Amino acid sequence: MNTLSYRTETPNPAEVDRKWFVIDADGEIVGRLSTKIAHVLRGKHKPSYATNVDVGDFVIVINADKMRFTGNKVNDKVYTTYSGYPGGQRKTTAAEMLVKKPHEVIEHAVKGMLPKTKLGRAMFKKLFVYAGAEHPHQAQKPEPFNF
Repeated sequence: MNTLSYRTETPNPAEVDRKWFVIDADGEIVGRLSTKIAHVLRGKHKPSYATNVDVGDFVIVINADKMRFTGNKVNDKVYTTYSGYPGGQRKTTAAEMLVKKPHEVIEHAVKGMLPKTKLGRAMFKKLFVYAGAEHPHQAQKPEPFNF
């Protein structure tokens, strides 16, 4: 009988080392960028990844107003919201969203790629999106994320 014991190390949520990354979205494609952001928020880029623990890092996205869609999605893609009241359904195209609320375009895409649980909501809180090139997180010393 083999007496060696192989144990899988599971990360402790209190001991997770979180980094801050800044991503420049200038000229990036929305879907391809959001998959990379969701990957970092979940912590899949780390060897200590576990599905039941939030080991992901913080992500700051700047220049969200300069993102782009491929093909004719900028005119065809429709974002739908519903207030719950009769006649409360609102539809907005991607072109209108990029002008009015560019941060919500990337937030909507990333949120759909995260788990629909308490853990997914905690991961989403680590995402900060800004339309311009400035952000108020200089104190955290964010590093540029290289794809």
